[in-house]
Amino acid sequence: MKKHELYLYNTLTRKKELFKPIVSGEVGFYSCGPTVYWNQHIGNLRTYVFNDILKRVLLYDGYKVKHIMNVTDVGHLTSDADTGEDKMEKAAAKEGKKAQDIADYYWKIFRQDFRKLNIIEPDVWCKATEYIQEQINMLKVLEKKGFTYKTSDGIYFDSLKLNDYGKLAKLKIEGLKAGIRTDVREKKNPTDFALWKFSEKPGIRQQEWNSPWGIGFPGWHLECSAMAAKHLGKQFDIHTGGEDHITVHHTNEIAQAEAAFGKKPWVKYWLHGAFLTSKGEKISKSKGGLFTIDNLEEKRFKPLSYRYLCLNTHYRKQLSFSLEVLKNAEKSYDRLRTIIRDLKQEKDKSKTEQNTNKQEINELYLTKFEDAINDDLNMPQALAVLWDFVRDKDAKGKLKTIEEMEKVFALDLLVEEEKVKVSDKITKLIDEREQARKDKDFAKADKIRDKLKEKGIILEDTKDGVRWKKV
Repeated sequence: MKKHELYLYNTLTRKKELFKPIVSGEVGFYSCGPTVYWNQHIGNLRTYVFNDILKRVLLYDGYKVKHIMNVTDVGHLTSDADTGEDKMEKAAAKEGKKAQDIADYYWKIFRQDFRKLNIIEPDVWCKATEYIQEQINMLKVLEKKGFTYKTSDGIYFDSLKLNDYGKLAKLKIEGLKAGIRTDVREKKNPTDFALWKFSEKPGIRQQEWNSPWGIGFPGWHLECSAMAAKHLGKQFDIHTGGEDHITVHHTNEIAQAEAAFGKKPWVKYWLHGAFLTSKGEKISKSKGGLFTIDNLEEKRFKPLSYRYLCLNTHYRKQLSFSLEVLKNAEKSYDRLRTIIRDLKQEKDKSKTEQNTNKQEINELYLTKFEDAINDDLNMPQALAVLWDFVRDKDAKGKLKTIEEMEKVFALDLLVEEEKVKVSDKITKLIDEREQARKDKDFAKADKIRDKLKEKGIILEDTKDGVRWKKV
């Protein structure tokens, strides 16, 4: 195992801490996954890129990682206040399909996005509908310990029976109690949350189950705690998610898990990724301004350009997105790939470095890279190290060192571009553009370049002439 000290910012303590796993050399890691009622937009996917970087750094540092991610296919209501429709049931009714078919379809697309962004899949995908008994069993434990009560619409967790409820979000419970309103319905406290919801009319919902308390379905928060415990035990190392989960979802996960299991802290390290924003507002389905990876591809962007963009901003800082910002990131990414491609070509011509395996690691730059990634996943600094490295004319062992860095970056920096076969018509346009450039008719040359881009051909002007690739 490599000897690296990894420091991570723990939301629970609001401090950057030295990472020390419960079991030496092993990491139990749970990530909040998608609610599969719709496509995951790029705001969602920024969080999964952050998860992937964390996982890759742990693996790079020599840890054995067990990574679990949920797939919420029931129980996520349209309101965090335990009201509204189940998102899965709503989507199924809208599309006239079975809820399970909706879930399978959008989960498949989600996994395709993972592959496009070079995100490593978890060791276990946990579908909530496949762990109903585990959730019922956990609810039974909470009931036996006196943490639950019944209302007309479900079984609720009594949050004020925990003296440290809300510690993750630093909630001021007394202030919430003083501001209690009539719209909490039968809840004892405004911060109480549903563990099990009753079907309003059994037989109408597509997804409902028998339980000791009546026919219904599990609460969204209960799902994650029960599934995490199933695979990682009653206490584990790392839990991640978006910063929007801190106040409600993760706060409630902690409450029910620590009440049921008696382990404090239930999770040692909580890490949260910041929002992707557009014009100063969080990108979300309700706010609009969304793009999926497919949408970006339709606009001729490479998925890995979006990964590159994400790595340019620290995961705890909000990232302002626009197509122009992505365009600039793609230009930078393409320049980096071109530099590294030229390094490979120079290596092929070199007599002293016959192949990558015989190159030595550049310890100076690799150490700088490792210092960055182990400082709370400082990927902007790691990228800066890479750029300094490739520009350093005296630096040795570039390809072998980049190969090591790529274990974390995962930007396909050493992967050859696919050979592009183009039609005679495309070749003619490329030749016409070259002639226009020689004639200094740059307006015509730019017009042809734009026309080729519309056809999915990107041109690169290099010292060795024009090159092209398909996007």
